[in-house]
Amino acid sequence: MKKILIIGGGIAGMEAAHELAALGHSVVIVERKDTLGGHVRKWDRLFPNKRSSEEVIAHLLQGVKHPLIEIRLKRTVVDLRRNPNGTFLAILSDETPITTDAVLFCTGYHLFDAYKKEEYGYGIYNNVITSAELERMFKNGKVLTAEGKTPERIGIVHCVGSRDAKCGNLHCSRICCVTGVKQAIELKELIPGVEVFNFYMDLRMFGRGFEQLYLEAQQQHRVRFVRGRLSEASETQDRRIYLKVDDTLVGRPMKMTVDLLVLMVGFEPRKTTLPLLERLGIERNEDGFIKVRDCHFDENRTNVNGIYVAGACTSAKSISETLTDACSAALEIHRNLSSKKS
Repeated sequence: MKKILIIGGGIAGMEAAHELAALGHSVVIVERKDTLGGHVRKWDRLFPNKRSSEEVIAHLLQGVKHPLIEIRLKRTVVDLRRNPNGTFLAILSDETPITTDAVLFCTGYHLFDAYKKEEYGYGIYNNVITSAELERMFKNGKVLTAEGKTPERIGIVHCVGSRDAKCGNLHCSRICCVTGVKQAIELKELIPGVEVFNFYMDLRMFGRGFEQLYLEAQQQHRVRFVRGRLSEASETQDRRIYLKVDDTLVGRPMKMTVDLLVLMVGFEPRKTTLPLLERLGIERNEDGFIKVRDCHFDENRTNVNGIYVAGACTSAKSISETLTDACSAALEIHRNLSSKKS
């Protein structure tokens, strides 16, 4: 029996732990928060089939109820080093040492800090919120303005902090487009008669069922899609948000007022893991995420033997992609440890 340390208790860490334990390995999950589930625990319904996030979390929690899985919550790995015999020694924030045969990073991502886009008014105007904040409203069953009113018109801005050289993020966060479509549908279902406008550069509906969701938003729910970049947002006297948009499809400027402006914030590399990565000499890719050994044949290994990766710590991924990647990482670790390679 080999021992594997998994850093991060989101959906990738949970799925990988379940698969590794099923293969007969001892697993320790270290999670900095007091619950497992990561970002998914904060979402309401999931694309493309509108499944409740709680259903997904409940399924994964059942998987980690395994005698070979140990869960350490409210802890972080503060030091990690290789032993002379090829194993690793991890020191947790409570000073607990853990010796392990392999390490799997499932540290996920950060959401882009919307405060950096001052022109959109986040943190300046009360009725400018992020997509994550809108999800919390969905979970509470009510979407209201800062004044406690039901919004009659809502704007959704795509690609906030993604594909943006000014922010230093040239990568596409991939799931923001479909999230914006999903949230638009939820708004229409929750608030009868509300107008919803999605402002986008281009829609990247790459996954199975995503295009159908986009068509549903247009045809069944009458969501308006405007191809253009929001250039400026300001506040009116009655606390509504006045927008200036360059409509690139028709080639003319567009001005309108909304009651609520939602910013689709993208994925960024998790900076809290940088000290560990640097100490171990783990390389990062051009977008700042952990670099995989080979993008076609070795997506779950890093440049350091014995250190593996899964999920959105290497790039933006959907939930389905993350779970598949976690299974792949578990099999890769099992194969290498079984053959006494790392």
